[in-house]
Amino acid sequence: MSVIYVLLAISIVIALLFFVAFIVAVRNGQYDDAYTPSVRMLFEDEIVKEPSEEKKSKVKKIQPNN
Repeated sequence: MSVIYVLLAISIVIALLFFVAFIVAVRNGQYDDAYTPSVRMLFEDEIVKEPSEEKKSKVKKIQPNN
């Protein structure tokens, strides 16, 4: 049973170390991205392809019966 308490204490210490490392990285600007927003408008959007004329002619049009 005492092993569980030791492992729990060790895991909490490791979790706190990772949390402190994350906070330090955020404060130092590790996750700041100053480049991507400036060039985002230069990237082209995906082009929606329309069916070609051959494919359009193969599609049968349904006409209502009068």
